[in-house]
Amino acid sequence: MNNFDLSKLKSISVKESPLYPKNPILIVDDEVTTSQLIRLKLEQLGYSNVKICNDSRNVMPMLNHTEFELVLLDIRMPNITGLELYPKIINDFQGLPVIMLTSIDDIDTAIQCINGGVFDYLKKSVSDTRLYTSIHRAIEYRDMNRELSTLKSHVLKKELHHPNAFSQIISQNDTMFSVFQYVESIAPTMYPVFITGETGVGKGLLAEALHIISARKGPFIQVNVSGIDSSLFADTLFGHVKGAYTGANSDRIGLCEKASDGTLFLDEIGDLELPLQTKLLNLLQERKYYPIGEDQPRHCNARIITATNCDVTELIDKKAFRKDLYFRLHTHHIQIPPLRERMDDLPVLVDYFLKQGAKELNKKKPAVYKEMIQVLNTYTYPGNIRELKAMVDDALCQHTAHSLSLKTFKEYIRKQSQDKIDDVENKYSIQNIFKILTSLPTIKEASEMLVNEALKRAKGNLSIAAPILGISRQALGKRIKRRKNLECQ
Repeated sequence: MNNFDLSKLKSISVKESPLYPKNPILIVDDEVTTSQLIRLKLEQLGYSNVKICNDSRNVMPMLNHTEFELVLLDIRMPNITGLELYPKIINDFQGLPVIMLTSIDDIDTAIQCINGGVFDYLKKSVSDTRLYTSIHRAIEYRDMNRELSTLKSHVLKKELHHPNAFSQIISQNDTMFSVFQYVESIAPTMYPVFITGETGVGKGLLAEALHIISARKGPFIQVNVSGIDSSLFADTLFGHVKGAYTGANSDRIGLCEKASDGTLFLDEIGDLELPLQTKLLNLLQERKYYPIGEDQPRHCNARIITATNCDVTELIDKKAFRKDLYFRLHTHHIQIPPLRERMDDLPVLVDYFLKQGAKELNKKKPAVYKEMIQVLNTYTYPGNIRELKAMVDDALCQHTAHSLSLKTFKEYIRKQSQDKIDDVENKYSIQNIFKILTSLPTIKEASEMLVNEALKRAKGNLSIAAPILGISRQALGKRIKRRKNLECQ
């Protein structure tokens, strides 16, 4: 093949390159001279651990024998071409990035390779900066894949008797694991279960997991009671008999009967009106109910699970929720933590949503980068996991390259933060802040306070902190550098 172009070669200091892997990089090219020149270029870029394979037939045995960090693969080779080889590598060694190298421009081939799962597609005349960037991101991608695999294996090693029941709840968080263990311990009983947590934390998924573990023969029936008209509540839950009222032309089976030998999950129970709470209390106490128009009670043998995002103790204080019903529901209580208290779940959640979304959209799953997780870590997620999924789905719909653009996430977070500021600006306006202060800070002190607060909110990420302050990243970097120089004097 054509020799690798070294005309644009520049030396990049090892200290400037953050990722130098222990495992080697594999160059696959039938041209001995070309492969040697590529290795020389990589060494100039700081990557000293490089192996060469000049016969494509030996690639798969080498990969089986040695763990490589990434593969630089020539397209046109005798015996087995790069186009024939890369699908085998991607299929057999999941998470191993493959960067295709070519001497000619061919858009169709590039699209074919990217859609096929290769990490990048480069011309051999690529600049050192472009090559370094591609390798750097590939190694970061490989590192992130290892981290995700470690997290997943960490979850599997924890002792759950029914891990498959929680397959829809993606978590490696210790608090969530304790929740899973508690669910397993209470699943066999018939006692009511009360699940609390903010909107979007997955209360319905946990209720369904509990039903699966209980091994109850009947179905899992879910209903949002806040969406049921008060006049229809009894009809929905208990059903009616033919002729019970005008228009009742046939019997209607209520949810209690539909959930027979199964589980009845009543979501948003905190929104239930007081008269309806009385009906529910009677059902829980007597385990009997009357279909509308019938004078003989029927037995309810469904397991009842309720959930709410409200603080029920506050509702009780306001006389909006019956205390006796609360105690009856509260036999087993599960509190699901919000996403902001389990941010260690972000990498596995994002990876799961990307995989799920890519499958639905018939796209190749984009890579997960540490910078992406750093950006997402700066947000508090009032809508919890449901909101995170919506963010990822939106970004996935817009993406066209191998990796997701951070722009979508940054704009969303910035907009949500601004909306929050707008909601409270009258209460916490600059004028009101001045009224609180007994003495004004100097301009220098105020500037330092603003910079420190922005860096705190951005978790040290200058690219995120700078827009918060309304300045460029470079300007913020210079300001921080000046401060460090003054501290050293």
